[in-house]
Amino acid sequence: MERLNNTRKSFGVTRRLVFAIATVLAASVWSDSGHAQAGGPFAGMAGVWSGGGTVTLDDGSTERIRCRATYAVGAGGSGLQQTLTCASDSYKFNLTSNVTAQGPAISGSWSETSRNINGNIEGRAGGGVIQVVASAPGFNANISLTTRGNKQSVVIRAESQFRGASISLTRS
Repeated sequence: MERLNNTRKSFGVTRRLVFAIATVLAASVWSDSGHAQAGGPFAGMAGVWSGGGTVTLDDGSTERIRCRATYAVGAGGSGLQQTLTCASDSYKFNLTSNVTAQGPAISGSWSETSRNINGNIEGRAGGGVIQVVASAPGFNANISLTTRGNKQSVVIRAESQFRGASISLTRS
């Protein structure tokens, strides 16, 4: 029984981590205000981004994570499709996201098919900074993202088994 409970707890933490990272990376493509002026807010963001950072769990433990995202921009720079793969020592996941922007408002959805998880993203952006709230059943996270040139810094804070993350990405 204890092994089953540990497996459930591990799945819950992984589910929350998958959700938070998917949300961050889906939202991250609109933070470069220099590109927001030409076409839509995602103009100039197409390509491959990669990097890493740390995640913090509710027991205070941390784990390193590596991520690689591919962004395809459409709708005159106002639409984005993302494919994301992230891995740590204990798990790997693959996500897809669709995000749109209308003015400073950001909204979208994401899914991770192997775990049957999906959620929504809503927020605002300006001046190279994004502030969003990610929500799904049983999980909410506040996410802040700053982009300068080809570098992105992401900070996640949540009140759950997954406390947060700090991730740095660079466009290849």
